[in-house]
Amino acid sequence: MSSDLPHRLREALLAADYTHDRVVDLIGEEAHRALGRNQTVPGRRRTTGGTPLETLVRLFLLQVAVPRSEAERALGDLVDPLAAAGLLAASVGEVAARWDCRPYAVGAPDGTPRDHWLVADLTPGMDGRPHRTTTDHVLGVSSASTSLAQLSLRHEVGSALDLGTGCGVQALHLAGHADRVVATDVNDRALWATRFNVALNDLPDGQVEVRDGSFFEPVRGEAFDLITTNPPFVISPATGEQLVYRDSGIPGDRVVEDLVRRAPSHLLPGGTCQVLANWAHVEGRGWDERLGAWLDADCDAFVVQREVLDPSAYVEVWLADAGVVGEERDRRYDTWLSWFAEQRITGVGFGWINLRTAGSGRRELLDWPWEVDQPIASAIAEWFDAPASVGPADRLVRGADVQQESVGEPGAEDPATIVLRRTSGLRRARQVDTATAAIVGACDGDLTLGRIVAAVAQLTGQDPTLLARVVLPVVGELVREGYLTSVEDASATSV
Repeated sequence: MSSDLPHRLREALLAADYTHDRVVDLIGEEAHRALGRNQTVPGRRRTTGGTPLETLVRLFLLQVAVPRSEAERALGDLVDPLAAAGLLAASVGEVAARWDCRPYAVGAPDGTPRDHWLVADLTPGMDGRPHRTTTDHVLGVSSASTSLAQLSLRHEVGSALDLGTGCGVQALHLAGHADRVVATDVNDRALWATRFNVALNDLPDGQVEVRDGSFFEPVRGEAFDLITTNPPFVISPATGEQLVYRDSGIPGDRVVEDLVRRAPSHLLPGGTCQVLANWAHVEGRGWDERLGAWLDADCDAFVVQREVLDPSAYVEVWLADAGVVGEERDRRYDTWLSWFAEQRITGVGFGWINLRTAGSGRRELLDWPWEVDQPIASAIAEWFDAPASVGPADRLVRGADVQQESVGEPGAEDPATIVLRRTSGLRRARQVDTATAAIVGACDGDLTLGRIVAAVAQLTGQDPTLLARVVLPVVGELVREGYLTSVEDASATSV
């Protein structure tokens, strides 16, 4: 491959205005949603004009062969070089894509989206066509990669590790706020795609280093400020054909356990590791108890379980992902379920594991299947940055997103139930008593917590010392959950 091919392709994509927003404008929201479901007919109906933008959409996103004349109008003299590199298949009359090249908007730390492009393998199973995913398939933008991108902290860091980079989605995000990024993978085709995408997106020379190797082996002895990873976490008996992007070759969830146990040794003081993962629900033991045993005592850990699938539903998802059909599907289905039964696995959890070194060992393992406000990274940062405790001398500010809901009989002196609810982040909700609600309502940063508690005690006829003993731990939990923020933290956030 010519060393300047990615840069020349970038120029052609820019000239055609082949960006995320322009593609959505061209095909419309309905067709864009259909494309998300692997359906191309609505998009094909909107791209019949033969313009360079329409040609690129048909060629790469809709997987439609286009006349060579239209491909050359969109790509200039790049058709044959791209074919020689394996990205296209070209004949005298028409051109077809062999790799996907799609626009992808990467948000800068300030939230401003920037246009990028990602080369990856073509999406399998378009329009319901039969497919069989190859073992070295290079996954493009997926729901998992999007979830990890929304989860990942976006503060400026010196060094970051994208472990199991795939086509380099996370590496592109990290390059927006890390001085140096290391991206690793065991799949040679994925490494090629990541290097191509680094060049295609015109990242500074040397900012992203791509290394071959399994898990932490390529970075032995190194430590980073931030590690993000969507490892091959599929829980299976690890027999038969393995798809590198999802299968580790290690039975069960041991790959996630090993990663979580080893990650702290590869983090600098105050460094963060964020993992998108599956874990097994084992009969007779809580999921949080199992994961809690993996966590380093010197790390703060915030684990959120977002979904739980029963064994049958889980196996069906991943058999469909592999494109396995017929008798082979039934055989593998049965083998997989038999193995789950042998291992006493009753379900599989999916969610986020967030670790930070040099903490106090604080941890929360939360089952939270409800809708959240994306991107969720700010809520993760909020949890890590919250003080471990609060005292009477602290000045607190109620979050702008906190609402109070009260339920009771008409005319009653006090409501039967008071719920504090946040409308951002995890959108938590918490039932509180009247005194706690009054304290939260009075937290505007002017008075110390001690003076507020004393005032509420006087209003409610309670002993101030006893009330403080009861409510201060609750207020501390409200601070850690983001309902309240210390005046110092609120000032720092506004700068």
